[in-house]
Amino acid sequence: MAGEIPEGLAIERIWVVEAAYGPDATERRPAVRAQHLARIAELRESGTIVEAGAFADMSASLILLRAPSEEAALAAVRADIYFRTQVWTGFRIRALGRVVRVDEIRPD
Repeated sequence: MAGEIPEGLAIERIWVVEAAYGPDATERRPAVRAQHLARIAELRESGTIVEAGAFADMSASLILLRAPSEEAALAAVRADIYFRTQVWTGFRIRALGRVVRVDEIRPD
């Protein structure tokens, strides 16, 4: 609908991932945490990850990421060392319309 989004703003589709920690995550995580955090930092630097972090209760991590499709977002999560070593034992992924300034949109 014309005029629905104010001038200078846009809706960027990103993916929200909630990755659940396994029951023994506190034992599994230390061995691979440095590798996981280094990858998160690289993906942030490249603009793929918008934000990432763990909930304080260690129930899950929350990741906001840019990907051209749900399949690409799934592949990014499955490639993470936390998923490969079962620190994360499952995840939920959903599309989110993120409000941004037009100049913040990154080309695909």
